[in-house]
Amino acid sequence: MTAQPAETPDRGRVLAGYRAHLGDGAARLAEALELPVEVSGEGAYVLDEAGNRYLQCGGYGVFILGHRPPEVVAALHAQLDRHPIGTRTLLSAELAAAAAQLAELAPAGLERVYFGCTGAEAVETALKLARAGGRRRVIATGGGFHGKTLGALSATDRMSFRQPFKPLLPDVDRVPFGDLGALAAQLSGGTPAAVLLEPVQGEGGVRLPPEGYLAGVRRLCTEHGALLIVDEIQTGLGRLGSWWGWPAEAGSPDLMLVGKALGGGCVPVSAVLATPEAFRALDRNPRVHSSTFSGYPLGMAAVSATLRLMRETDVPARAAVLGDRVLRLVTEAAGLAPEGTVREVRGRGLLLGVEFSRGEYAGQFTHGLLAERVVPTSSLGADTVVRLTPPVVLTETDLGWLDRALRSAFAGLTVTAPATARA
Repeated sequence: MTAQPAETPDRGRVLAGYRAHLGDGAARLAEALELPVEVSGEGAYVLDEAGNRYLQCGGYGVFILGHRPPEVVAALHAQLDRHPIGTRTLLSAELAAAAAQLAELAPAGLERVYFGCTGAEAVETALKLARAGGRRRVIATGGGFHGKTLGALSATDRMSFRQPFKPLLPDVDRVPFGDLGALAAQLSGGTPAAVLLEPVQGEGGVRLPPEGYLAGVRRLCTEHGALLIVDEIQTGLGRLGSWWGWPAEAGSPDLMLVGKALGGGCVPVSAVLATPEAFRALDRNPRVHSSTFSGYPLGMAAVSATLRLMRETDVPARAAVLGDRVLRLVTEAAGLAPEGTVREVRGRGLLLGVEFSRGEYAGQFTHGLLAERVVPTSSLGADTVVRLTPPVVLTETDLGWLDRALRSAFAGLTVTAPATARA
């Protein structure tokens, strides 16, 4: 099923197009990293304009099933030939079916579903539902990343992203990730709040929560009447070796956000899962929050096919086993790095991060992996962390390829003096 473009793109012309219309910054970065033009993808691989094959370990968590899983592609073709975009006036069988499947997989009590197209859109929806429910104050976490639209950016902890767009939403406070005492102090004073956090911080650098922290967050939210919003946009649907990063024993959140993998790596889809109480504003008036492409039939066909395939192949179990193996490969290969360059290797399931002592080493490592034709993922909230988010379809041959690439990239790091010292 390998798809070939009608015409092989010319890299020079593509770069010229970037400079002319998409921004000099994007073009400069592509030139610095010597990035090729990706033209097709299948399974665990991406092909460039020269026909070179790359191992997909990036994509910001989208490709848990790999590129173009045949079952999802077939469902999309069938829906595209029949009815890709709905009227938004008549009923949609595709929408009802996708919502039912997603709700069935969700933690107990999350019965309502609102579909969007992007993760940030899901965050915006949740913030509006929180406000409609009387929680006009938001408590987010240090290192958290929730998107770059205005409301989502207000809760995202990266000053360089936030500063150009101030003032952002008012009444947004932050507490350190993993610090229950700080959260309790914030909740004990002020107006009713919504607490927004990720079970594992992805863009923040694959930061894992302390034991018992998530259950403690749920307990504190219940005690103080706070609405708990769990951002599973990157961590959900098997990525961490379980259906959700939020532990069932912690008790269900009030709202849960889903995205990235939800469209099977083929189309953009996101969702907000909610309890009936948290969803009450949309139950009363479904037009108070809407979007032209919310629940579009083509996306819903992808959701249903994706969830069905994930169940049939037990994606969480595969991610848990494969993730342990990849973590061992990365940890062992990191031993080849020059002393003082690598701070820590950490991960859960197929979300892994390598933290370097300096951003320069993260850049070297990324370049080294690309030279070995392995695609990594940067961390938008942590310049010193390079992430690996491989799909569950890696083979033994792929693992060997990844092992060789990791060893080459770690061993190839060059120690340099800090810029201040060189000056």
